[in-house]
Amino acid sequence: MEAKAKREGRVRRHVRVRRKVSGTAARPRLAVYRSNRHVYAQLIDDGAAATLAAASDAEIADDRANASGKTDRAKEVGKLIAGRAKEAGIDRVVFDRGGRKFHGRVAAVAEGAREGGLNI
Repeated sequence: MEAKAKREGRVRRHVRVRRKVSGTAARPRLAVYRSNRHVYAQLIDDGAAATLAAASDAEIADDRANASGKTDRAKEVGKLIAGRAKEAGIDRVVFDRGGRKFHGRVAAVAEGAREGGLNI
C-alpha cells in the first residue's frame, strides 16, 4: 500500500472518531499519537482548545543495558500521563486512539493510564 494512501486512511478514521469524541475541562480527551519510533499522549480540553498535560516516551530514561520494548515504554507513558492528570485534578478521560487500531502500543497507553488511576 502506498504510504500516502495509508496515511490518508488513518486521517479519515481519525476524523470519524473525532466526530464522537470530544474533551471537556471535567473529562478531557486522552489523545495518543504513535510514530514508528515514539509514542506521545496529551490531555486536551477541546472547549478551551488547551493541552492540560502531555507525556512521551522520550522523557522516560532510556537504559540501553535494560532495554525494554516499545510496548513497555508506551505503557510507561500511560502511567506518566495518569500521574500528571492526577496532579491537575483529573480522574476521568475519554480515549482518542488517533485513527489507529486499539491494539499494541495504543492499547498499552490506555492500560498504563488505567493502572495509574485514570478512568477511561
